[in-house]
Amino acid sequence: MTLDQLQTGRTAVIDFVGGQGALRRRLLDMGLTPNTLIKVIKVAPFGDPVELQLRGYELTLRKDEAAKITVTEMHE
Repeated sequence: MTLDQLQTGRTAVIDFVGGQGALRRRLLDMGLTPNTLIKVIKVAPFGDPVELQLRGYELTLRKDEAAKITVTEMHE
């Protein structure tokens, strides 16, 4: 599953960060690295952008950027 498919309030672990070139580098620089725990805080009314919580801070990503990140949902 990709990060844009994760529902609000759910937690997941990042498996793979896709994209190419500057986009991939930017995602990795923001802390979106494999094995990082990430939680979807909220989604804008039309589904874009998505607010995430990871590594002790909150981050907002566009849906097309979130679609490049593969995650495994954590079941509580």
